[in-house]
Amino acid sequence: MSALLFAALLVTGNAAWAAQVAGVVARLSGPLMAKKADGSVKVLGLKSEIESGDTLVSEKNTYAQIKFIDNSEITLRPGTTFKVENFSFDEGKPDGDNASYSLVKGGLRSITGLMGKRNKEKFSLKTPTATIGIRGTTFIAQFVPTPAPGAAPPVLAPGLHLNVTDGAIIVTNNGGSLGFQAGQFGYVPNVNQPPVIVPSNPNIQFVPPPAFDAGSGVGGPQAGAGPARENAVDCVVR
Repeated sequence: MSALLFAALLVTGNAAWAAQVAGVVARLSGPLMAKKADGSVKVLGLKSEIESGDTLVSEKNTYAQIKFIDNSEITLRPGTTFKVENFSFDEGKPDGDNASYSLVKGGLRSITGLMGKRNKEKFSLKTPTATIGIRGTTFIAQFVPTPAPGAAPPVLAPGLHLNVTDGAIIVTNNGGSLGFQAGQFGYVPNVNQPPVIVPSNPNIQFVPPPAFDAGSGVGGPQAGAGPARENAVDCVVR
């Protein structure tokens, strides 16, 4: 009897610790990988599930749009490493909302969903130079690392570059906090210098395939990866 009880508790414990499915790959233009919490690596296709704890890596020519279960969207640009640090959402339990992300390198566009509308303070996007909070928002963030000695200079200055297209964000680091409104561009050179507003687009590059902006829905006829990938099967690399 005790052995059966132990087995039942083990199963229950595993279920309790299982990562929540945070969303799915809605559109894809090239290779996208996910490093799982257990260390395994998956090659993702359309409709692949994204879990809390996953680190996503988009390849050189890949744009990838993730549709989260609260109807928010994050679209990764090529050469991006992005982690879903902690995601929790239940439409009937707003007190449990949590969306914590980390942009390690590269860039993304974030569009607010239900969680960001009812619990704005529960959203955070960490970057190497600052943390971004939202006020019901669509924004683009691009982090440019300092180039290695002898490497060609990047198109954008090293640091975090921002563009708010709807709503507002607040950006915070060791140097202070600053709010940005729709239509404004921002820059954060490092973690100790405060965010600043810049007068015009410093050449932020974010040009996903046109199909990425043609409505929503996973694997629809306008999906960026085309019909051939609709039934793609995850490949697990161990």
